[in-house]
Amino acid sequence: MKLVCLALTTALLAIGCSNLAPALAPAPAAGTALHQPEGPSGVSTQPGWHGRRFAVATAHPLASEAGQQVLVAGGSAIDAAIAAQMVLTIVEPQSSGIGGGAFLLYHDGRETVAFDGRETAPAAAGETLLMRPDGKPMDFHDAVVGGRAVGVPGAVRMLEVAHARYGRLPWASLFEPAIRLADSGFPLGARLYALLESDPHLRKDPGAAAYFYDPDGRALATGTLLRNPALAAVLRLIAAEGSPALYQGEIAQAIVDKVAKHPYNPGTLSMADLTTYSPKERTPLCTRYASRTAEPARTYRICGFPPPSSGAVAIAQILGILNHTEAPFLPFEDPRWMHFYSEASRLAFADRAQYVADPDFVSAPAGDWLSLVRPDYLAARARLIGPMSMQVARPGLPSPERSSHAPMPEQAEYGTSHISIVDAYGNALAMTSTIEDAFGARQMVRGFLLNNELTDFSFTPTDASGAPVANRVQPGKRPRSSMSPTLVFDDDTGELVMSGGSPGGALIIHYTAKLLYATLNWGFAPQQAIDLPNFGSLNGPTLLEEKRFPPAFVEALRAAGHEVKEVGMTSGVQAIRKDHGSYVGGADPRREGRVMGE
Repeated sequence: MKLVCLALTTALLAIGCSNLAPALAPAPAAGTALHQPEGPSGVSTQPGWHGRRFAVATAHPLASEAGQQVLVAGGSAIDAAIAAQMVLTIVEPQSSGIGGGAFLLYHDGRETVAFDGRETAPAAAGETLLMRPDGKPMDFHDAVVGGRAVGVPGAVRMLEVAHARYGRLPWASLFEPAIRLADSGFPLGARLYALLESDPHLRKDPGAAAYFYDPDGRALATGTLLRNPALAAVLRLIAAEGSPALYQGEIAQAIVDKVAKHPYNPGTLSMADLTTYSPKERTPLCTRYASRTAEPARTYRICGFPPPSSGAVAIAQILGILNHTEAPFLPFEDPRWMHFYSEASRLAFADRAQYVADPDFVSAPAGDWLSLVRPDYLAARARLIGPMSMQVARPGLPSPERSSHAPMPEQAEYGTSHISIVDAYGNALAMTSTIEDAFGARQMVRGFLLNNELTDFSFTPTDASGAPVANRVQPGKRPRSSMSPTLVFDDDTGELVMSGGSPGGALIIHYTAKLLYATLNWGFAPQQAIDLPNFGSLNGPTLLEEKRFPPAFVEALRAAGHEVKEVGMTSGVQAIRKDHGSYVGGADPRREGRVMGE
């Protein structure tokens, strides 16, 4: 282990934890966040939650209530997730829905499986999809708004496959809460109002404008009852006919027409792309993690989603690298801990940019994604950390054969929603779903919004020398993601310890890593861990949540060579931990999430 000490004053070492958590600052002004999928809309204190039989944590109280109703009726975790996700399509339209995709980890008490419902690129999509005629990458929202970036939605078909294996209640019954809500309406909340009012693009779509805005183009007032009969009709069809109602017939044709006939930014999505879409079952990426300072010491098995998600690989790298430094012996309030974390993050994100993409198109280093998290490889990476920040890390060499791909340039990555559930039968899930940017492609079809998932591909397909980027656009390919649904188990007994995850674009990785580190190493309850200030690095500046860190803490990092940026970091972590036979839950005060159960 390489021990590194920063030159810190006695005053800095005396910074107390109370200076950093759990009090939350007022929401920063819109536009101050970096790489954030959704702007801030204020914070509210979350008390945490305790129960004994089951629990559901989602991004909105109405979605959690729907999941709870299903669990009370004897449903499984997958049943509850379907009900909750359909409600989220209505009440959190900016983040996820039936027009997008999802990654689902499911544990049935014996095994853990990974269902990939990620969107795919249409068959007619080419490598230069996101390039301008002059050969330069498009501006982000020039690519997003319209049909160009719409991928084949995968969430509904994936949930149907998972339900066929693990569902206990009839498929159609799981749509009833969402259908009732779409018919009767729900009061527009402060968060959705703030996002609607600040978005310059959504009101340009006639369907969205009629639903969300008044005739003058202003967002409808908070408390306005939003009824969505068009979406209720779609949900009734999916409930009665299954996923073919969305992927074939008149709804599918309406999606294709909306994409192809956009007046200035059409896309290539076809009926054949929809009818042939298939979710994939993948092997979860599970790694052992030893808590070095917790009492009593424990070893965990942390399972996350494999590529095309980069989340599990990056989180395992960050946690593993930290264990080869002095970090386990430092508290959160010590700037040295943040130095180690930021440096580990840079190393992980350098590898992410170099190697991770859809495994059906790109081979893992040495033929195995676990090569990136081997203990000897992580130990070697940790030895690159010195007393001064490296500022920008280079990718490592987990395989003797050098990659033929170019690193992907850093670019914006956007929105999601997370659900964690444990049921009364010993099943557990973690599911992160998305339509990518807030309000996706800003295209409404039959009451729901389409995704802009193709902008998760690299806008530039090659580097200056012509070497291809692994995560470039290719027909039928799934774009790289940072979604990090995570299940944690006791490595000795195999028993579930925790389910968790977060929205937040590329910062999902840091929000989820914070949850894991604080609960598994410092013994924090989920709510305490979630309430901690946010932080991270995308292999550039060290990012700290605005107004959450003392000036002396920030200056200590700058003295160690960090370029520090204090920004809004609007996480939305949901987590449920098993604790001595009962459950303890937490929801992020930065959004609207809620934990419910019995």
